[in-house]
Parts: sequence; C-alpha cells; structure tokens
Amino acid sequence: MSTDKEILMNKKFGKVAVLMGGRSGEREVSLNSGGAVLAALQAQGIDAHGFDPRDKPLHDLESFDRVFINLHGRFGEDGCIQGALEMLQIPYTGSGVMASAIGMDKWRSKLLWRALNIVTPDFELVTATSDFAAIEAKLGLPLFVKPANEGSSIGISKVKDAGGLAAAYELAAEADPLVIAEKFVGGGEYTVGIIGDAALGFKALPIIRIVPKNEFYDFEAKYLRNDTEYLCPCGLSAEKEAQIQQEALQAFSAIGCKGWGRVDFLMDAAGNHYFLEVNTSPGMTDHSLVPMAAKAAGISFDELVVRILESADVG
Repeated sequence: MSTDKEILMNKKFGKVAVLMGGRSGEREVSLNSGGAVLAALQAQGIDAHGFDPRDKPLHDLESFDRVFINLHGRFGEDGCIQGALEMLQIPYTGSGVMASAIGMDKWRSKLLWRALNIVTPDFELVTATSDFAAIEAKLGLPLFVKPANEGSSIGISKVKDAGGLAAAYELAAEADPLVIAEKFVGGGEYTVGIIGDAALGFKALPIIRIVPKNEFYDFEAKYLRNDTEYLCPCGLSAEKEAQIQQEALQAFSAIGCKGWGRVDFLMDAAGNHYFLEVNTSPGMTDHSLVPMAAKAAGISFDELVVRILESADVG
C-alpha cells in the first residue's frame, strides 16, 4: 500500500525517468550520477525509474510524465536528447536544445561570451593545417589543448614544451574534430553551481575552489583520486565571491541555460578571474561539485534533486 508521501509525490511528479548511461565517453560517470539521483528520488517516494537510452528505444519514454536528465557528453548534454524529449512533449530537467548545444561547444561558448564582454582565457581554434608554432607563440607556454565538444577532461593536454601542440592536437582530435588551444591561467580552479528557473530566479551557490594533486583537474582527479581538495569557503573575499557569482549568472543566462548547471572559472596570480565553460548537465556523484556547493548552502542532496526535478519543463 502506498504511503501518504508516495501518493503526494506521485500526484506532483507522476512517473519519472532518470536518464543515465548513454553512448558518450562519460557513460560510467553518468551511470554513477544517475544511480545516486535515482536512489534519492525513490527514497522520497517518487515513482522514479532508471532509463538507459543506449539500451532502450526513446519512444519508451512516452509512458513517463517527466524526465531527469543525468546524461553527460554527446547525445545527452549537447541538445540531442533535449530535442527528442521536446518532440515527445515530455518535461525534462536542465537547459533546452540551443543552450545545451552551445554549452557543450567550448569554442562557440567562448565566442558568445567574448561578444558580450564576459572574460574568458584567450584561445585559438586548431586544425591539422594550423601553424602550431605560431599558436604556441601567441598563447604562450604552457597552454591547454582540448576537444571543443567533450567533458570530464577527456582528450585534454597541458602543453609545456615548444613543439608539443601537434601531438596534443592529435589526441584531442580523436575525441572531437573541433579542437581549441587555450591560454594557461595559473591562479587556481573554481566553480559556481547554479540552480533555479527564469520565473523564480536563479541562485548562485557558494563557490568551490578545486585543488588537484595532479598537474591539473583531469579525469583521474575528478573521479578516481581521493586526494583532490575541494575548498568551500573558497578563500576569496566576500566581495570578490559575490561579484563572480553575479557574473557567473550572467554567463549562464547568456548561453540561455536554465534549471541548473555549473560555471567553471580560473583565477590568475593577480586576482583576475576568467570564465572557462558552462556545464549544463553536471555530475551528481560523491565527487561532484554541485551537491557539495548545495550542501554548503544548507540544501541536502535529496532536496537538491527534487528542486531540479521541479524545474522540469518542455523547451
């Protein structure tokens, strides 16, 4: 027999699909995230079910009332699944088709931000015919090379020596044909979690500083190591943190994002900040940043997933 809580939650949300897994290079991370979200929803009496679009046809989603997207990378974070859900007229969490596609594309995100005077590290598009030496000279060494349309630091290299860009390009191009080189900013890595919606307003969560023991915050530091430090409070002054939170909200809104997400930024040695990228479907594992920031703001994991689910809509 259903409890009063289950009856209330089922009336409010109906049958919920938690999308996890998928076909991207971030499949395992997505399965971990989705499993945590699924358990939290079910613990609160919500009729939630795991759904792996790699193994099930999308039209099976027609039996669900809303969808919690916990896919990462291609086909889940890039507007593809969002477009399919809009065709099916099923409310879903997170950003819509356009914002998801732009947010996934680091190069186009940077072009948009730069047009709006939102500060981002200098960058260059790299192709097989690029003058690698000229790019190294323009951006300086070290520099980062990354696939424009991947997440979880897949395919990223730090180029420290002259002549290293060519090999780094080849590695990144294996993950995505669109590759960017980015100026190194070495004063620290930070992130701003964001929750809310356009109607009620977005809220920037407390900033987290990330201190990896690796050379940079790579896949291993994000998901496999237990010695990466996450500092919250982040060590910035209250005035600086408030300024960056406000600008992060502007960067988030400029891309058209909604529901929830994360904006990453870097600091230089002089205390200047540079927005790096937006993540429209952040991780929800025990190493994930949005749940950490939410906890610092007094929002439990269970409350967080319900608030995200509440924001689900179509388009």
